[in-house]
Amino acid sequence: MNGSVAAQIGPILPWLDLFGIAVFAATGALAATRRGQTIVTATFFALVTGVGGGTVRDLLIGAPVFWIHDASVASLCLGMSAIVWITPQRWWSDRSFAWLDALGLAAYAAFGAAKSLGYGIPPVPAAVMGVVTACVGGIIRDVLAGEPSILMRPELYVTAAALASSVYVVLSLLGLPPYAAGLAAATAGFALRAAAIVWKLGLPAYRGSR
Repeated sequence: MNGSVAAQIGPILPWLDLFGIAVFAATGALAATRRGQTIVTATFFALVTGVGGGTVRDLLIGAPVFWIHDASVASLCLGMSAIVWITPQRWWSDRSFAWLDALGLAAYAAFGAAKSLGYGIPPVPAAVMGVVTACVGGIIRDVLAGEPSILMRPELYVTAAALASSVYVVLSLLGLPPYAAGLAAATAGFALRAAAIVWKLGLPAYRGSR
């Protein structure tokens, strides 16, 4: 990331980025280990889930693909895969998986929107890039694992990412410092996703003509 963009993003948002990558990498590794796959498969799942959304974002906004130029990102994904591999499966229940995913979703959406704004992307596309950052890795994970894609579920998932990225964009336009806007945006996205997990909230499905 170049200096001017880093200055606009501030010191806190890159930590949200690393947190989101780590959490998504863990969910990718879990998707493989739950199916009795090898450590190689688990590591591959961790990497593509952790960096998938950010890779698509960087390609679309014209930024250098972040993990190609920063060896610590791939190392982080590999480390999360190793942690999942050596820890007991009972530590990683469906509920734990859902909460981890919710944390990563909110953090990654806020950072994706922030980086896009830093590269001069207009507000609405920048918010969309936050959603892409947060959701594409999970979509890749689900497709590889043979699970229904998050896009095909009625639960509030993409909506939570959209809330986080939109809150960041709005607060930035209002002049809030990047660290404050990032924390507020991630908190809002996580709160909505948490409510969806606890109370099974979802959007109404299309029912066609009546």
